[in-house]
Amino acid sequence: MECCFLSTLHIPSSSSRSRTLSSQVFSNRYQLVLSSSISNPFLHHKFKPFGYDRNLSYHNRTKRGSIRAEAEKQVKAMDNSGVILVAGATGGVGRRVVDLLRKNGRSVRVLVRNEEKAKRMLGPDVDLIVGDITKASTLLPEYFKGVRTVINAVSVIVGPKEGDTPDRAKYSQGIKFFEPEIKGDSPEMVEFIGMKNLINAVKETVGLRSGKLIFGFDENISRELPWGALDDVVMGGVSESTFLIDSNGGENGTPTGIFRGIVSTTNNGGFTSVRTKNFSIPEDLSAYDGLELRVKGNGLRYKLIIRTSRDWDTVGYTVGFDTVKDQWQSVRLPFSSLRPIFRAKTVADAPPFNPSEIISLQLMFSKFEYDGKLNPTFLEGPFQLPISAIRAYLKEPVTPRFVHVGSAGVTRPDRPGLDLSKQPPAVRLNKELDFILTYKLKGEDLIRESGIPYTIIRPCALTEEPAGADLIVEQGDNITGKISRDEVARMCIAAVESPYACDKTFEVKSVIPFSEPYTVDPENPPPEKDYNVYFQILKDGITGKESLEQSAPPVPV
Repeated sequence: MECCFLSTLHIPSSSSRSRTLSSQVFSNRYQLVLSSSISNPFLHHKFKPFGYDRNLSYHNRTKRGSIRAEAEKQVKAMDNSGVILVAGATGGVGRRVVDLLRKNGRSVRVLVRNEEKAKRMLGPDVDLIVGDITKASTLLPEYFKGVRTVINAVSVIVGPKEGDTPDRAKYSQGIKFFEPEIKGDSPEMVEFIGMKNLINAVKETVGLRSGKLIFGFDENISRELPWGALDDVVMGGVSESTFLIDSNGGENGTPTGIFRGIVSTTNNGGFTSVRTKNFSIPEDLSAYDGLELRVKGNGLRYKLIIRTSRDWDTVGYTVGFDTVKDQWQSVRLPFSSLRPIFRAKTVADAPPFNPSEIISLQLMFSKFEYDGKLNPTFLEGPFQLPISAIRAYLKEPVTPRFVHVGSAGVTRPDRPGLDLSKQPPAVRLNKELDFILTYKLKGEDLIRESGIPYTIIRPCALTEEPAGADLIVEQGDNITGKISRDEVARMCIAAVESPYACDKTFEVKSVIPFSEPYTVDPENPPPEKDYNVYFQILKDGITGKESLEQSAPPVPV
């Protein structure tokens, strides 16, 4: 995001409190009955009995709101690197980001308002979305499928009152002063409303640091799935199981699901399981790295089976997990550990697991593993596994999923005790420019509050000089100076790969003063920077807003 218009700133237990899901097997059809007498307010709703038909599907219902699995080698590797979306791709920083990503062999998609301009500037084969962040209706969810990271270089347009050349030469030079004015959409529309629209458009596809709840109970959020028993009776056995909701059986008296039953090897049986109905809309978890189960173990080994086909009798992508007796634990099951299994045998030619097309989940306790192996913890008799949540997770270390190019100076217009006469005109002219910096800061706040792992880069005045100069990186929003657009583009791409940059806000400038031009000898270019050297010094929670606590800013009018 650019805001440079002058020389000094770029801007267990079945009880009366349990909801029991009991199942009976009738031929090849499963009857699933739900009943409830729970008084807990966010669980208090009625359920109608319904037939559990393998051919039916359902709509997920969502209300507001470590122990590692055995790393079994997947038969086919899965590519989950995803697409990097560059918003503002025809701007000074944005087009450089696109060029660098392409040179690095990354998959790039661009969000632009002007298709003709984008193709002329970026090439006719560019993968593009034609949309306007100020108009939410133009940001359709299907446009962002496959996007894993966003680099946002969108900015309100600032230009000289006297006018500019068609290619904005006066604006781009970044050194000489010109009298600025807002061109086009207001700062509120671009920096605040536009940011809100962009975040809403990409949040599902880039993922949240806290993950995504698939089933269970988490503070004020609950998400329920209809589970039905699928036991060895289908092959002549006598084992049986059920799934119920215990309103007080979880940690600290919170609700939890319970997978329970009795398993027997009579008549060559030896397994019990519960399986969800097919989701009417596939669950897209491609932004995440696996599923995390919060369970109270009993020392036994279970299986999680994920299916990506609506067919009933089909390959299940499977992973086993061990539990610790009488202890609540979080079990992380990476998608990379899933093995394609069909009737207890590995399917070598199965397609790779597709986390964007999850159709159903299944929990199983079985005598059998796969390919002739046996469960070393298997015991006949009763068992139960409380499971309070299933959620998708981002593996550690988490790297930024939303890199935003903002502007130095956003916290200064209302900073108490600041001598405005020594500040760049952007700070002094904040009100005259429709509160440009105020709304840039509001847009930053939306990013920080979104739950998306982020980096906010606040460059000082942007120039057309080459990258390569030594840099000064600070936090707290105090510095002024200049920096190359090339340098900022490179820093954006480096941030995408760096856990040190995650959830950090910082300002950056070069060590070269305005009075000195910076050039590079093509025969002896400067060495490539390791930007982690700068990212490693950054601290959490520093934005420059700390200095505003003494004085609340005026509400823009």
